Amino acid sequence: MALAGRAALAMWWDIAPQVRPDFEHWHAHEHFPERLAIPGFLRASRWQSAEGGEGTFVLYELADHAVLRSPAYLARLNAPTPWSTRLMPHHRKMVRCQCHVLESRGGVTARSALTIRLAPAAGSEARLRLGLRGLAESACARPGIAGLHLLRHEPPPMEATAEQRLRGLADDAAEWVLVACGYDRAALAALAHTGEGELGERALVAMGAAAGPVHRHFDLAYAATAADVAGIAAAAAAPPAGPAA
Repeated sequence: MALAGRAALAMWWDIAPQVRPDFEHWHAHEHFPERLAIPGFLRASRWQSAEGGEGTFVLYELADHAVLRSPAYLARLNAPTPWSTRLMPHHRKMVRCQCHVLESRGGVTARSALTIRLAPAAGSEARLRLGLRGLAESACARPGIAGLHLLRHEPPPMEATAEQRLRGLADDAAEWVLVACGYDRAALAALAHTGEGELGERALVAMGAAAGPVHRHFDLAYAATAADVAGIAAAAAAPPAGPAA
């Protein structure tokens, strides 16, 4: 199926190996249930770097872009739990994109994902979108590929939140986000190949993208909807005392 709503929140950050077990417990058993209880949060997925690094990719699928400035969401951002307060400073190199869905074809929560952070070259937005739309329509039927989704970042007007202040430095962002999902990592890698791939830098620039897109590969760690996590937060074990290592 395509993305569940008309908007999405796409985020990347690094988590050190010694913190990851605590982070994954918190993220699955407190943070996802907390976020998915907010009206308009439809589905959440967490992905871990397939490249041997510390990278994490998280995608929230939202009913519409207004969810990102809703009172319920802002209340959560400004009232982090003790567990969140302890772990937020360990979210390093945060990239956070609050997006409209421009194109969405095929599946989302497949085994592997290729994410590309990119921007249109000056005057080439329509051409780039048309090219990626055509690719999405054709690629989803290929062996190994499940879906392709194009997002455009538009930050809602808001001041820095309590969670952002815990992370320290201001979050980075990308103008556009492309997420290709599949059950065969090699098929996604072929799409991203620098010289020959249809989503490699050379092809994207020819299609109308600015130079320097950022490609990352991830494996699915966990995905949930609000129905999946109902009641989990209340039943989760209490977080261990003291700061994470």
